[in-house]
Amino acid sequence: METGRSGRVVVGVGGSAASLGALRVAAAEAGRSGRALVVVLAWEPPEGEGLYRRWPDPQWARHWYGEARRELARAVERALGGVPVGLDVELRVVRERPAPALLSFADQPDDLLVLGVRPRRLRRGRVVRGVRRGAVCPVLTVPLRSVPRAQLRALRRATPSDFDLSR
Repeated sequence: METGRSGRVVVGVGGSAASLGALRVAAAEAGRSGRALVVVLAWEPPEGEGLYRRWPDPQWARHWYGEARRELARAVERALGGVPVGLDVELRVVRERPAPALLSFADQPDDLLVLGVRPRRLRRGRVVRGVRRGAVCPVLTVPLRSVPRAQLRALRRATPSDFDLSR
C-alpha cells in the first residue's frame, strides 16, 4: 500500500486495556492519514537483564520471546479483530525497555507515537515520562476511560443469573 503521508504511526502495546485502546486509535489514525502502522511490544526477561547477563540461558530467552510474540498477536486480535486489511502494518517484538524501544521506531519528526495510559498515571508513568523526554515526533496519549462509580457498584452487586441469556 502506498502511504499518503510520510512518517509512521507507532504504538506500544502490552496487553493492558489502555494499550488496546491506544492500538485502536493508532490504527484509525494510520488508516485516516495513509501512514504505515508499527505495533511494538517491548519485553525483557522476567528476572531482568542484569540477572540474565550473569546467568544467560538462550533457551529461556527464546521461550520469553515466543511468549511476547503470542502476546502481540493476542493484542492485535483483541483490539482490531486481526491485522487490518488495506493497512500497511508492521508487528515488532523488541527485547528492550519500552521507552527506548518505542523511541527507536518513532525516530522521525513526521512520525506519530501513540501510548495508552491509565488516567492517574498520565504524568507519572515511567514509559510516558521517558518517551516525552526523548521524542522527536508528536506523542499522543490515549487515556483509558474510567467507569462511573454507579456502574461499578452495580457490577459488584451482579450475580451469575444476571448474565443468563436463556431467560
